[in-house]
Amino acid sequence: MSIDMPFGADVYLAVILFCLGACMGSFITCAADRYVAKESVLHGRSKCPVCGHTLSALELIPIFSWLFLKGRCKNCASPIPVRCFFTELLTGLLYAAVYLKFGFSFVTLEYLLLFSALLAVALIDYDTMEIPDGLTLFGMIVFLLFLYPHSGSVGALTERLKDGVLGALVYGGGTLILSLLMDFALGKETLGGGDVKLFGMLGLFTGLKSGLLMILASCIAGLLFALSVRKGRKKEFPFGPAIAVSAMFTLLVGQEIIELYLELFHLILFQ
Repeated sequence: MSIDMPFGADVYLAVILFCLGACMGSFITCAADRYVAKESVLHGRSKCPVCGHTLSALELIPIFSWLFLKGRCKNCASPIPVRCFFTELLTGLLYAAVYLKFGFSFVTLEYLLLFSALLAVALIDYDTMEIPDGLTLFGMIVFLLFLYPHSGSVGALTERLKDGVLGALVYGGGTLILSLLMDFALGKETLGGGDVKLFGMLGLFTGLKSGLLMILASCIAGLLFALSVRKGRKKEFPFGPAIAVSAMFTLLVGQEIIELYLELFHLILFQ
């Protein structure tokens, strides 16, 4: 259920959410870097990893600080990873897009939390080739917390829960079986356990119908990522970023794509 807002209010809230998303993107990048470095996420001020310079408030403004500093530390001129800039920008755009799509609703809040976790998954998996179980568990908790607010009625809750559990079993269990068969055939690990659990968790949100689109999009995104991955990872690459991007894509525009496909199929079949 979404509350109708005047056009001006929608624009204002979209801008506010873009700013909030940019700030959250900065936090997610910092949290992911600290997780990889095995440092506390909640304690200690942000600093340059090269010279140890403690960043001032002006150096922590999302998006703009990276631009004004020209992508370099103010103290030692060491490069600031460009992914900091793009993560902040992408998170801001995602937050605004979610609001513009789902309006002032519990669904918007649910997806903002889920998408934030997926961005953290993408960054951490890219650096470590592993997906923290805590982030997968967080996604499951978000699904359960918003099960009734998202559904709006007991009947709709039951249907969404049934569809979500089936999606989790089919896409989580299906990828597990497929990965075991491929591991046996190739004699090496092909799909990590974290990827399987991530597919299962996301199946809760997509259900059966949209989950198939998520799987197909993940395969395409994974292939594109594998072709462009850096030289040090010719034989293996993290699949988490592809899954995360595909899940967000599916939840944002998946329903429209499925409906368009069915309409085209119907036209071709019955023309």
